[in-house]
Amino acid sequence: MAYREDRDVEFLGKMKSEDLNDLVYCLTHDKDGELRHTEELTSNHLYKRYYPDHHEYWRYIAAEIQCFGANSIMTIFRGGKGVPYREVLTDVCDKMKVKYNSSSDVETIENALIMKILKAAIDEMSQDELNKCAEEAGLKNTNGITAEVLTSAFLAAFTAGGFMSYQITLIVVNAVAKALVGRGLALAGNAALTRVMSVLTGPIGWVITGLWTAIDIAGPAYRVTIPAVVYVIALRKKYISDTSNASTDDQPFAFV
Repeated sequence: MAYREDRDVEFLGKMKSEDLNDLVYCLTHDKDGELRHTEELTSNHLYKRYYPDHHEYWRYIAAEIQCFGANSIMTIFRGGKGVPYREVLTDVCDKMKVKYNSSSDVETIENALIMKILKAAIDEMSQDELNKCAEEAGLKNTNGITAEVLTSAFLAAFTAGGFMSYQITLIVVNAVAKALVGRGLALAGNAALTRVMSVLTGPIGWVITGLWTAIDIAGPAYRVTIPAVVYVIALRKKYISDTSNASTDDQPFAFV
């Protein structure tokens, strides 16, 4: 396993070690908490020396994602290097039937994936769940709200960027993590964010489980690449939020 220079994952090298905990766990452990048979990270000399100080071997964390997203035979011919993160991302999007512009930047494609999952989950909600989700999100006149209206509200807030975009990403990633990794994000969200998460976790879990049944047949690599990609998306949002001096602590989740 060797790291391929990749500007789309270089930001991982600027994250705190504790921020990388969930991603590392996803890459090295399956849903039952057992080490993955195909993972190579835990046998790396830097991992053995510095764990859990993930920052010291972030390139190998990125390399693990690149290699899981690559054909194992071709990886040998590439000197142990996998494929760029962008290729891993678009492969996941293709399997999940996400509509995106192939010429768009990575962040835009990641946003399309998050909104695809969120929209699919909202479409699965009962009327009571729609009302409750809208209420917890701070929308007014929530009684009888439709899936289309709620989706539009989330989409408008998400595309506006900033802290709200980060919060919505956390909601989706947390639900995906619970469905595919067996545990949610290790984050201390504010009370409002936690409530919205609880409302959406069920429907997102159903959507992911349904997609998983079809996708899993295509190959075991998706057991890793799908959750790994959504973790990377969450980390990128956090990095952008932190570098823009936007506090991610104790801010209410509410549409304006």
